Amino acid sequence: MLKIDQTAPDFILPGDNGTEICLTKLRPAPVVLFFYPRDDTPGCTLEAGDFTRLLPEFKAAGAGVFGISKDSIAKHCKFRDKHGLAVPLLSDADGDTCENYGVWVEKNMYGKTFMGISRTTILIDGAGKIARIWPKVKVDGHAQEVLSALQDLPV
Repeated sequence: MLKIDQTAPDFILPGDNGTEICLTKLRPAPVVLFFYPRDDTPGCTLEAGDFTRLLPEFKAAGAGVFGISKDSIAKHCKFRDKHGLAVPLLSDADGDTCENYGVWVEKNMYGKTFMGISRTTILIDGAGKIARIWPKVKVDGHAQEVLSALQDLPV
């Protein structure tokens, strides 16, 4: 389980724009990682759309914002193009990053249990430490809440 002030687990993941993202190479910029279950589902579409809408403000605050799911790059590209998303989407196809961040969990829906991503957002400060964790995110208004927390980070 991740804790505040812990160094965020490093990763290198492919992105929908054809580049690989290495977390430690993003320093000293703060980073927002929003883990979401699947491309092109209602909650995930709303969440990615909200982060896209606020992306200029996140960039003005000096932060990188990345959505992460286990979907393939091809699915990410279709999702991005269909909904006009500007926030980079990273593919954790093997699930290692989801495991390291503790978001790959047993879920229960309609009496059936299965493994899946628990919608979670992590705010990482410029030193690579976890500044804030939002588990079991409720999408409505969430991106704005994350932006406010980012803006409150000590410089």
